[in-house]
Amino acid sequence: MTRRSLLGLTALPALAADETVSARVQRLQLKHTWTTVMSSSTYRDVLYTTIRRNGLTGRGEGAGIVRYGESAESGVAFVNRIAPELARMDLRHFGKVIDWVLAQSPADWAAKAAVDIAIHDWVAQRRGIPVHALWGLDPQDAPLTTFSIGIDKAEVIRQKVREAEAYPVLKVKVGLANDEEVIEAVRSVTRKPLRVDANEGWKDKDEAVRKINWLEKMGVEFIEQPMPAHMLDEQRYVRQRVHIPIIADEACLRPADIPRLATAFDGVNIKIDKAGGLLQGYRMIQIARSLGLKTMLGCMISSSIAITAAAQLSPLVDYADLDGNLLIGNDPVQGIRVVQGRLTLPAGNGLGLR
Repeated sequence: MTRRSLLGLTALPALAADETVSARVQRLQLKHTWTTVMSSSTYRDVLYTTIRRNGLTGRGEGAGIVRYGESAESGVAFVNRIAPELARMDLRHFGKVIDWVLAQSPADWAAKAAVDIAIHDWVAQRRGIPVHALWGLDPQDAPLTTFSIGIDKAEVIRQKVREAEAYPVLKVKVGLANDEEVIEAVRSVTRKPLRVDANEGWKDKDEAVRKINWLEKMGVEFIEQPMPAHMLDEQRYVRQRVHIPIIADEACLRPADIPRLATAFDGVNIKIDKAGGLLQGYRMIQIARSLGLKTMLGCMISSSIAITAAAQLSPLVDYADLDGNLLIGNDPVQGIRVVQGRLTLPAGNGLGLR
């Protein structure tokens, strides 16, 4: 049995003029220089995809991550390679189609995510429902989202916090030598709940314990990925000596990662770009919940296409950090809104983008 027959493709018919799959690079300009342990930048290049068929256009977005050898340009190459066959597939069987896309490369996860999002957008439009309705979710269950504050000088951090007045919960990046300065700068202008992301910045387990216990005294609710992803034994040591929850981020990429994390973390941060799309993200949420782990939806710096897509799953999770579109100054579409800190999904069909 051939791959095409498995997908219900006994032949490759000629494409109609509107049956196309396309990809391009889009540069997003940041409102502030964005600094984490890993990098510092004033812009991000992302991959945009479209699937056009039957007068409808499904849109997707993926932010390639340098750490994993991905870029917007490599994502374009991946989409262009699979586009001729993908354009002929029956999207009514979208789960099967997405699994085919996932199998076409051992990498290219952000590009797979962009294709998956475009497929979900198109299928939901075709059915005349929002994407979240494909899973029977209630958009009223969407949680609050944090607003992220990148590492910077104290005076700049204070200004960023003031600009984030509308957001009731903040997420603060740490992991460098000035961690205390960063948190104290935030606390000098707000008493809001804080969540902190160290992005693997602490390499010594006792340093991690000391800093996390100090962060607890500063009113931090939980900490993401304090130590490098491969240091699971050290992470277990840390977990036994602190009181606030620890959420896996860089250690949690795809569904198969989650079971081994359950003894080292209290929860997982699921990012659609790393997972390979919404279908993979849905699977990860279900696995994590079955193991008693807290669930969080995170994001890369992206436009409202990717953030609105991820938010379709947000009624399922405990925490959301879906603010990547709020950090850029040239968002090309309107989609998800944040009202008093809470994610408000668009009412239209598909992703509901305008």
